[in-house]
Amino acid sequence: MSNSSSLLAAVRDRGRRAAGRLVHRGWGLVQKVGAVSNRNPGPYRFRELGDGTKLAFPLGAVFNEQWITIGPFSIIGERVTISAGFLPGLDLGPEPIVRIGGGCVIGRGSHVVGHESITLGDDVWTGPYVYITDTAHSYHDTGLPIGKQWPRNAPVEIGSGSWIGTGAVILPGARLGRNVVVAAGSVVNGEVPDHAVVAGAPAKVVRSWSELDGWQPPLRHEPPAAIPEGVTAEQLRALIGWDLRLPGEGQAS
Repeated sequence: MSNSSSLLAAVRDRGRRAAGRLVHRGWGLVQKVGAVSNRNPGPYRFRELGDGTKLAFPLGAVFNEQWITIGPFSIIGERVTISAGFLPGLDLGPEPIVRIGGGCVIGRGSHVVGHESITLGDDVWTGPYVYITDTAHSYHDTGLPIGKQWPRNAPVEIGSGSWIGTGAVILPGARLGRNVVVAAGSVVNGEVPDHAVVAGAPAKVVRSWSELDGWQPPLRHEPPAAIPEGVTAEQLRALIGWDLRLPGEGQAS
């Protein structure tokens, strides 16, 4: 390769790298500005959007947000759909349809689709692409397309502290207790007691806890080490790089 060709290739490489950096910086700025919070609600008017809560940009389908409440310090991932009712512009009555508690994390690409009542307690975390709905298509009328038949609704409740694994589906009428683990890919219907692990399609209890017997079957691994007593927020920030201050608090001295 001649010197001129080498020089031209080097210039093109530098140009592509510079363009790549510019695109990523620009997209980062778009994500930052487009994120929704109670201080930067954009076009959305949620019934309640708590302090410290953020919906990442780009959002999924969000409509009838006047019937949606999200508590404080929750994180809603990119492309998460949260909807109330069948379609935008409906009057859904005086009460919220979808209630998401404080400290929740909803993974990227998940759907929370409420027509009657969906309630997530505090500190409910999900993996990506989880589907939570309180409505199911009916197929009673064999002469009418299923998509045109009136659906069946049943309230959904997910207890505080629960973890919903990647790709799980929570069906109408499901009622999960506190600190329930739903394995990835599970399909959950019906009642799930507190402190249970469910897996499968349909999901079944595969492990449970009681004060008398502890975990049954017994856990196969030791619990992770707890944070040592006396560790300060400043030390945690230095260790993991998270800013643990509440909104409005000043810089650490």
